[in-house]
Amino acid sequence: MRELLMNICPSAIWTIVVLEAVIAVLLFMHYRRERQTIALLTFLVTLGLILDALIIGVGSVLETGLLGMISPVRFIAHGILIPLLFPVCGYALGLRGSVMRILWIFTAVLMIAGAAEGFSTVLELKEIAGVIRYVSGEATPAWAELISRILSFGTVIPMMIIGVIVWIRQKTPFLFLSGFLMFVFSALGPATGNADLIFFISMFGELFMVLFLYLYVRKRVL
Repeated sequence: MRELLMNICPSAIWTIVVLEAVIAVLLFMHYRRERQTIALLTFLVTLGLILDALIIGVGSVLETGLLGMISPVRFIAHGILIPLLFPVCGYALGLRGSVMRILWIFTAVLMIAGAAEGFSTVLELKEIAGVIRYVSGEATPAWAELISRILSFGTVIPMMIIGVIVWIRQKTPFLFLSGFLMFVFSALGPATGNADLIFFISMFGELFMVLFLYLYVRKRVL
């Protein structure tokens, strides 16, 4: 398995970029047609994931100096946009009024913390499987690493829980599958002894996450 992952890594990253771009276009078209806030939020999350994968993908063709200049953008974008999964869950549940306003305040705080984490991340150059990228280095403050972990797993687990509720109420498994597959692919790296490839393996989870979010968004109006 590891040899296969190492061989397909660069080309698979670009394939994921293209597929996520297609999903982003479909989400934006759906938002323009239906004016659903949940579609717009999912579109923004997808843009963040595309940006992340794109910067990782171009690492092998850019000079390290230029790569170092643009790499912080992917950490900052991740910190700002991933928290939008919380209001996505809120709208899926049909939350309104003061409850939704509280959720938005909570999301805004996380977005600010995520931006601070992105700006505070100390980058370190790394190469594996033909992919050159900047990663969070040992000099990154502990609080920034903690926020990064919270944003990575603190969004997916609530998605699975809310997804079960939505599955029962709305008779659609798409939201649950979105969170579940993201969780599975995030855990696959360490579980298979490929923790150093988690950045790549989790990209498949991100692709499935936005795909099933798109399917869920469409289901809401069908």
